[in-house]
Amino acid sequence: MIGTKSRNAGILAICLAVFALVAEPADARRSFGSRGARTAASPAATAVAPKQVGPVQRSMTQKPASAQSPGAPGTAAARPNRFGGLAKGLLGGIIAGGLLGMLLGNGFGALAGGGMLMALLQIVLIGGLVWFAFRLFRRRSIAAPAAAGMASFAGAPTSAGNQGGFTAAPRPMPVAEVRSHEIAITRDDQQSFERLLTEVQEALSAEDYARLRACTTPEIMSYLAEELSQNATRGLRNEAFGTKLLKAEIAEAWNEGAEDYATVAMKYERIDVTRNRQTGAVVEGDPDHPTRSTELWTFVRRAPDSWRLSAIQQA
Repeated sequence: MIGTKSRNAGILAICLAVFALVAEPADARRSFGSRGARTAASPAATAVAPKQVGPVQRSMTQKPASAQSPGAPGTAAARPNRFGGLAKGLLGGIIAGGLLGMLLGNGFGALAGGGMLMALLQIVLIGGLVWFAFRLFRRRSIAAPAAAGMASFAGAPTSAGNQGGFTAAPRPMPVAEVRSHEIAITRDDQQSFERLLTEVQEALSAEDYARLRACTTPEIMSYLAEELSQNATRGLRNEAFGTKLLKAEIAEAWNEGAEDYATVAMKYERIDVTRNRQTGAVVEGDPDHPTRSTELWTFVRRAPDSWRLSAIQQA
């Protein structure tokens, strides 16, 4: 009996160790979508979001090849980070399979004299770990150091003037090697950004996928749909209403060919609660008092279309 308990404890310890090798610390901050050619660069700091926010973490946009030359500093150091999670997963799976076989008295490896059940157990374990590592690899974006010359700035009036909670700011230096030029943001644009802030919150709260598709890009729509799906799987429902923009500032606004981009730092408040889907009981949040958030939202438009939400980064 003691031998069996020790063997089971050993198996559990190895499984936990392998998952520790594969899994990486999760960042609870929302950071997904696309900022075009600037996806791999940090947005400019603003008075609304003075703390430097890193590049978008989850994105389907690949880092531009011209953003960093092969011989540039940091290139070699970035490559191991790209494949490190996958390599650790594969190695961890192989080691786990071998040690599991040894603990069960079957030798190192599935074919070292073990029974069919043990062989299948090892194959399932290794396959699951490889799949998990590959999934992590696919979902990780390629991060790049923030572009030099991106300085923090204070609000200053522009020719377009200020509107609502928006504060204008000097245009930041363009990211090196990116073919783009800065553009002006009008009062109508600012009103569109504020309207989209409210529309996205309301569509998420109502789980209205059609409305979400109308005001977001297909990429960010997929990430928001994933959030809704995860809540539904857990038997939860998020409700957000009463969204009010408190302050906003244009961090960057630029053109890339046929598309215009604008990254906006926005501080807003809303009633944000999570409820049990069956009972309606509040699981998280305060239904009577608003909570404040500061995020950077990036919008994109292709003439003659309207602005759409393209990325969200929590400050």
